Amino acid sequence: MTITKKDVLDNLEQVKSYIQEAEDKQKEKTIGIEIKDRFTGNVIFKSTKTTYKEAVEKVKANLRGANLRGANLCEANLRGANLQNAKFYGRGGTTKISKSQVNNFFKALGVTVIE
Repeated sequence: MTITKKDVLDNLEQVKSYIQEAEDKQKEKTIGIEIKDRFTGNVIFKSTKTTYKEAVEKVKANLRGANLRGANLCEANLRGANLQNAKFYGRGGTTKISKSQVNNFFKALGVTVIE
């Protein structure tokens, strides 16, 4: 099929619509998630992933000082992430641990308990 200049000009609005549609689809693929510096607003990390879980798992995230209020990190693997001074706010859970597990729990968080 050959499209002539006249064909394009006769259907210019439809051609523009197709082009816009293609550009919108490309933007959808590349937008993903941006993490910005809270002081400067500069983008410090960009990901084409569409969930925070996927984006955080993509790198060994440095979440030092991060305020994670409202973040859903359900099933996120934060192994190797720097969570120093990060603030977590929970809704209160129902998980219970025994006293004998407390030290291991703190150790997993990087906390040393001094008696």
